[in-house]
Amino acid sequence: MAFETIRQGRERLIALLLTTPDPVLDEVASLGIVTEEEYEALEKLSEPRERIRRLLIKIQKKGERGCEQFLECLQSLFPDFPPDLQPPARRYVTQTKDAENPEGGTSSEKNGQENLEAAVATRKNELENPESAELHEVNDLGYPDDCPSSGDIDPPNPEDAMCSEKNDPEKPEEPEKPEAEPSSGKGLVTPNFATSPMKNGPQNPETALPSKNDPESPGGDRFSEKDAAAVSSERADFEGSGNIPSCGEEEKTAAIKGKFEGRRGALKTVLSKLRLKKFRNGKLRLSDLLEISLESLKDWTLSILGDLPWHFLRKLMALNGTARSTSLGQGTSDEDTSEDEEGGVSGDVFSLREDDSRASLHPLDVLCAVLLCSDSFLQQEILSKMSMCQFALPLLLPAVDTPKCTLLLWAMRDIVRKWRPHSLAQSRGFREESLVLTKMPTVSFVRMGSCSFSKSKLLNEVLSPSQQHQDFFIHRDMESGNIPREIADGLVEISWYFPAGRENLDLFPEPVAVANLRGDIESHWLQFSFLTEVSSAVFILTESINEREYTLLSSLQGSATKYYFILNSQAGKAKETLGLLNKLALQLNMNKSQLLMKQKSNNSAELVKKLRSTLRGVMSSSPKSASIRDMAVTARELGIQVDEDDGERWTALEHVQEITAEIQDVAKYKREMLRLQGDLWRNLAKVEKELCRMKGQRDVPPEDYRSQLRERWLELRRQQNQCDLTSGMVKFISGIGQLSPAEKHHFLKWMKFHLDHIARGNLSRLRAEYKEKCRALGDDAKQLAELDELISASSLGVEHFMRELGQFYEAECSMVKDRNMGNIQRQFICLPGIAADLMLEGFPMELIDGDASNIPLQWVTDVLAELHAKLRGRSRMLVLTVLGVQSTGKSTLLNTMFGLQFAVSSGRCTRGAFMSLIKVAENFRQELGCDFILVIDTEGLKAPELAKLEDSYEHDNELATLVIGLSDITIVNMAMENATEMKDVLQIVVHAFLRMEEIGHKPNCQFVHQNVSDVSAHEQNMRDRKHLLEQLDEMTKAAARMEKQSREMKFSDIMDYDPEKHSWYIPGLWHGVPPMAPVNMGYSESVCELKKYLFEFMRNRSPHRVPKDIPQFIEWVRSLWNAVKHENFIFSFRNSLVAEAYTQLSVMYAEWEWDFRKEMHLWMSKAETTIQNQSPDDLGPDTFEKLRLEVHQMLHNGEQKMQQSLQSYFESGTGNLHLVEKYREDFLRSMTFLRHELESYLLCKSEEAIRIQKGRSKIDHLQARYMKTIEGKVDGLLRDCRERDKELTPKELQREFAKMWKETLAELPLESLPLRQIHKDIRYQLCKDLENRGSLVKQMLHKAQSLLTYQSKPFCMKKEYLDLAWYKVPVEFITQQCWRELEEFTKSLMEECRRYVGQKVHSQGDYDQTYCRELLWMINERLQEKIAGKMCTSASFEVDLKLHILGEAASAFQKMHEDFLKKNDPQRRLEELRPQYFSTFRDVYYEKDACQKRAFDFCDRCLRPALWEYMKKRLGIEIVDNFLSSGESIEYGSRSFFQFSVQKKLLEEMDFNNYVKYINNYEVFVKSWIQTRLFERYRETGGLKELERVVLATIMKKIQDTLESSECQDALTVSEFLDHFCQAMCKELVISKDSLEVILFKNTASVGQFSADIQTFLPQVEEGTLSEWEELSGEMVFTQLQFKPQDEIFKRVFGCGKQCPFCNVPCEAGGSDHKEHFASVHRPQGLGRYRDETSKRLIYSLCSSDVVSSMLFRNLHTAFQWHPYKDYRQFYPTWRIQPDPSISASDYWKFIFRKFNHQFAKEYKADPADLPTEWKKITEKQALQSIREAFNME
Repeated sequence: MAFETIRQGRERLIALLLTTPDPVLDEVASLGIVTEEEYEALEKLSEPRERIRRLLIKIQKKGERGCEQFLECLQSLFPDFPPDLQPPARRYVTQTKDAENPEGGTSSEKNGQENLEAAVATRKNELENPESAELHEVNDLGYPDDCPSSGDIDPPNPEDAMCSEKNDPEKPEEPEKPEAEPSSGKGLVTPNFATSPMKNGPQNPETALPSKNDPESPGGDRFSEKDAAAVSSERADFEGSGNIPSCGEEEKTAAIKGKFEGRRGALKTVLSKLRLKKFRNGKLRLSDLLEISLESLKDWTLSILGDLPWHFLRKLMALNGTARSTSLGQGTSDEDTSEDEEGGVSGDVFSLREDDSRASLHPLDVLCAVLLCSDSFLQQEILSKMSMCQFALPLLLPAVDTPKCTLLLWAMRDIVRKWRPHSLAQSRGFREESLVLTKMPTVSFVRMGSCSFSKSKLLNEVLSPSQQHQDFFIHRDMESGNIPREIADGLVEISWYFPAGRENLDLFPEPVAVANLRGDIESHWLQFSFLTEVSSAVFILTESINEREYTLLSSLQGSATKYYFILNSQAGKAKETLGLLNKLALQLNMNKSQLLMKQKSNNSAELVKKLRSTLRGVMSSSPKSASIRDMAVTARELGIQVDEDDGERWTALEHVQEITAEIQDVAKYKREMLRLQGDLWRNLAKVEKELCRMKGQRDVPPEDYRSQLRERWLELRRQQNQCDLTSGMVKFISGIGQLSPAEKHHFLKWMKFHLDHIARGNLSRLRAEYKEKCRALGDDAKQLAELDELISASSLGVEHFMRELGQFYEAECSMVKDRNMGNIQRQFICLPGIAADLMLEGFPMELIDGDASNIPLQWVTDVLAELHAKLRGRSRMLVLTVLGVQSTGKSTLLNTMFGLQFAVSSGRCTRGAFMSLIKVAENFRQELGCDFILVIDTEGLKAPELAKLEDSYEHDNELATLVIGLSDITIVNMAMENATEMKDVLQIVVHAFLRMEEIGHKPNCQFVHQNVSDVSAHEQNMRDRKHLLEQLDEMTKAAARMEKQSREMKFSDIMDYDPEKHSWYIPGLWHGVPPMAPVNMGYSESVCELKKYLFEFMRNRSPHRVPKDIPQFIEWVRSLWNAVKHENFIFSFRNSLVAEAYTQLSVMYAEWEWDFRKEMHLWMSKAETTIQNQSPDDLGPDTFEKLRLEVHQMLHNGEQKMQQSLQSYFESGTGNLHLVEKYREDFLRSMTFLRHELESYLLCKSEEAIRIQKGRSKIDHLQARYMKTIEGKVDGLLRDCRERDKELTPKELQREFAKMWKETLAELPLESLPLRQIHKDIRYQLCKDLENRGSLVKQMLHKAQSLLTYQSKPFCMKKEYLDLAWYKVPVEFITQQCWRELEEFTKSLMEECRRYVGQKVHSQGDYDQTYCRELLWMINERLQEKIAGKMCTSASFEVDLKLHILGEAASAFQKMHEDFLKKNDPQRRLEELRPQYFSTFRDVYYEKDACQKRAFDFCDRCLRPALWEYMKKRLGIEIVDNFLSSGESIEYGSRSFFQFSVQKKLLEEMDFNNYVKYINNYEVFVKSWIQTRLFERYRETGGLKELERVVLATIMKKIQDTLESSECQDALTVSEFLDHFCQAMCKELVISKDSLEVILFKNTASVGQFSADIQTFLPQVEEGTLSEWEELSGEMVFTQLQFKPQDEIFKRVFGCGKQCPFCNVPCEAGGSDHKEHFASVHRPQGLGRYRDETSKRLIYSLCSSDVVSSMLFRNLHTAFQWHPYKDYRQFYPTWRIQPDPSISASDYWKFIFRKFNHQFAKEYKADPADLPTEWKKITEKQALQSIREAFNME
């Protein structure tokens, strides 16, 4: 009993199961032995032993039946399962078999009878004991799980399967046929065989006869009839009446049912072993197989039967010749090894025991199971790949779970073969045809009875050329070929021989099909009947014939088919066999040649030679020819199923036939039915490129020419839109739009088959015509060219229909955009969704139309957008592309690597580029870093049909640039035969990679060298790789020169390439000479290795690079294609993803920059305060040096911090940062520039603070002396008054003090600083500056008036300022240009000098001579720049300019000096102290406690002024910090954001004057704009008061903490207390020493009381200070601040300040020191005052259009000589002026120009521009949209 077996063998079972606990648990759960809940509970146990122990307990609780099922499951999982642990029923069968057949041979009838009795006894026992035969619910095949041959049982071979008497598929038929005794030599003749079954068809041809043994079985003897019945056979086995005795219809029906159930049981057993049960109903799909998973990286080792289907499919998809192997990898156990080492336990080292082959399955069983579990499309793919591998294909699948066998017609539809029959050998023509449509003779090979040699092996030898053996058919001597078949008997395989047109090598002159029936014809009469109908000859292999077999064969009388016998005669039976064969010869019209004898004396080569000769004879005797399609007709007549015969396929076929019926001439059909993609589409492509390149412009102004092109483009779109849908397109849309998903899939497949067939026919006819005309016409190039064009146009596929849909969609979109159609009128809006569905289903989508060399951008964009929506945004993908010369196997490489379906047949070379989507498994997405892999297949470079075109190189460059730009990994595929072509391809690839490097994209590159088969290729080619790298470096330099790149570059600079890791050597695809060559195993293995490396590479790279999602991919397509259409790719490339990444980097840099600046400004504030708190005597020579070192260290740390922030940001993996890697150097340089700028600022500021403080030295010394004198006088007066008899009244006291004060001041020698005449000093400096400029300059200076007179005079331009003598062009034009340039220069310089003077005046120090020297240095520097810029000015200009600038400065500096003297006048300072002295005097005289009063005075006279100054220094910094951290700060985050905000606001206000200021005085406008925004923000929000409160509260907290500190509290005197306080606050507050001295005078208060009193007054001081600030208006607050917030924000958004040399648009580049200047949008030059020289009209051309046009320009920088705009970088090398990405990109400025055309003309004193008509159509909404797109604000 099974229960007892488990109980007694518990420990052994636990030990066995602990080796693989998880697979056991999975298996028992999948078979339903344990429930889902039990499975989950066991899964949760972490300890394996505990898990197995509880599993056994649960099994035992399920009773005897459950225990049996469990043991049967274990026997299927463990090949060496101990016999004593096997289920009782199996032990009984095994023992009986072993007892009767000790030698392991086939069983006799007696053995079969005993087995039958055992089975009946077992079944009887089950019926009597229902508890042990518990029924389970019906399984997926429709019968109970308790059937012993169900999927729950895993018999190692058919003999082990036990079943009931009625249902047993293994049950021999002999007991039911007493007359059929093999020993008597008589067979049973069925009544139905009275008439010929061949000619007219039998009344019931599906007869079943006693089975014979299989020659492929082990041992080569007869296979038992029990075994034959165990395997599946056709309907004849259970529906024929001939072999079932006339024992009544019930018995007959029971037998039929028994056989049917037996086959289904066998199938279920196989599916269970292979773990395919779940795919029996829900079929396995191709997409399931192609999905990228973790297994894609593994090397598959077969360990369990469940691996076999996946091993087969994966190997087959990779075209690996070992795909059919089913041998499981079994290592030798430790016990076996040790036993061998010791010489064996029994002492026998060797034994006759064979390996247990039952551990695996026959390859044909696996094939049948996989096909039965696959959907029709996967079946097609399987058979296509098998055909490429030259495997025999299944023609008839045996009836396993259906009553009929199935002919696989649909599954072979995809196979196309090429060959050269001997009839075409002379002309070197060839034929190419779909395999199912190719008519050829068929020769069938079948077996009757047993045969000691293998039929399949014989066929392989017959079909294999000498020295190139190929195993077309599986045979017993192949790996796993000796395993008994379980479900594959009755399978008919078919293979073909196709000649190569070489008479000395070809085996046969014409194609021939060879069919092979698996199993005996007696068991599979229906298949045999089918083969006799479709074959020209049938070869029957046998070793003997008895009477019964003779009777059976004699029924073939009258058949038109020739029958041949291959006889391997056995001793003792030869005479009888020959006698019966001679009788048959008369009935079947046979002659001597139709008997082939295999003599023992001859080897198989002799037989093969005879057989080939016989086959050639058959083929030469006008045999009947039939295609697979013809065979399907015969199959249907015989009741055989055809896989095409279902509703879905027929519905789809009907739709397709309606379309293809109209196609006769392909070129004509395309012209008439696919009209939109013909000349209209090609012309559109030309117009689109011309819009970018403007080669045909001639004398037409650029904007006018673009408008004409735009109108032409719209006209072409209108013509497209006016075309009605043709009948073919209506039917096609109906097919893809209205059919169900399955029908749609079939529809597209049918379309492909039919269109390919039609195109092949057309191509074949045209090629023949071309060849004929070449002979007839000779050199008549014109006719040949026309024919050549027809051949190029003869390709027709589904892509052409999809392309037509795309054009209809694009035309409609164009009409909607141009407002010629409303959205409600749209017909094709649903098409992108349909196309997206097709992409999801695995159909390739056309990206680039190879015929027109154009991308239907709107169509592609919207399809991908729909795809993104359908994926719900989960569309991260890695893009892999392949590039290479035409016909080097690019598409085949991708198809082999990923199982894709890119077109590879002759005449269908890829044109353009196609993309296919591969899904990544859910559990692998995180690791691989993407959801999909997008594979792009491209047309071949250096295509012969394009070579004659002059722009073919350009075409290849465009293609390479585009696909490399889109890809993450690029495979460069090179065939090694042609070194010249390889070099050309490398040149194109290098050029494309250089362009990518320039735009910040560096894809990985893999070089694949095909047709390299030597095992030492990698090592041998090391020198070649080094040489290749040198060549690539040279090509990179050449490409850099072509792209006008000045820097030295190597190949490794432009791409991620490692010669050792990224070079692959792949053998040729074919192993031998096609068409009979299989795929090279080396090719398959090398491609798999490459595939694994690519996945590993993707996995390793995923943490460092964020993959694109579909919206980003769309943007790349758009931007790359736009740039490719321009001649200068690098300077034309614009990408919103790059722009966005750059903007984000600029925003981050601006934050880091402000943090750095803020830190430095705070330091400077503290340093300045510290200096102001120090005595001038303490500011020695080393003070500045200490500050300089401190500044240097701080700046170094700050720069390092910024650099680290930049590094961390780039390492953070933030989206698309790799795209702006090239700008990293710019920002690093800007950091260094910022450091130098801050260093200069801090050192100048520190030096100035020291100088100012030292300048006060004399004044402070005098003041101290005066105060000491006054204090002595006050002290004397105090003593004098106290000595008087009577106490003085307050008035008297005040009178005495006033008298003393007056007398003292009169006595003091009050010395004031001398008043200097600053203007004279400045004039002296000016004369010194100009002393070497000659006598003329001296005369001008001598005549000049006083500098002070120039402050009230504006600087007026004079004609004599320009020196025009050396220009050789009309003076009028030069004067106008130079005048404007000089005027702008003068304004800019004067404004810069005013700013400098203002900063010095604001410092409130005294005038220093260095100020004048610095001013003169600034003027000279700018004048020198202007001269370098070729602006020639006269000496009078320089003199007058310096006089005006220095005149204004002299007046400001004079006032500054006078204010300084006034503020530091000794008498005024003493008078300010008089009230405090009197107060102290009075308090001391009256002996009042003046502590509180002194504390109040300290707060009022010392702290309050100090706090005011503190607020002036700090509030500006905090305002900037607050403003930039607010929500509104985004518009100040980068220059692009700022430009967009300003232009948007200007558009809303629509104020002409604002536009004039913005265009002509950008710097002033921006400052004013920022200031206004600051004022408005803080006025509206009231935030300024809050900010003031926060800043003041911070310093008040520090004051409070200082007062409470121990140092102050422990002071012994007030003087010591105040010293400690001032020292602690020396970096924050500047406390007046004068006031402090007065407070200390006669101050005898206690420190504690004084400190407490100060703290009492602090809130009052704080509120008082705040109220003073609040009294100021917002604007007044900003004027008080030393640190101006508006200036700091201006620096942030103004940047480098450079403007476009043509239209004056400001530079938007981030940082301060970048290599190149650029702007998102340029504007018409007329807005910058440019006018036509002759008409005086404002010029409306845009420099972004001019730079791609043929227009010329001249100006000051070209010395007024004409130069092409295209070469503008010769004069402005730092400017990058990009062409507009679209015609609407500059709509904003076009709209503004049109709106204010007359106002601008009036303002600039010119005539209004004559604007293009197109500009007048632009609306305000379109204008706003254009800057949204330009600044990437959508």
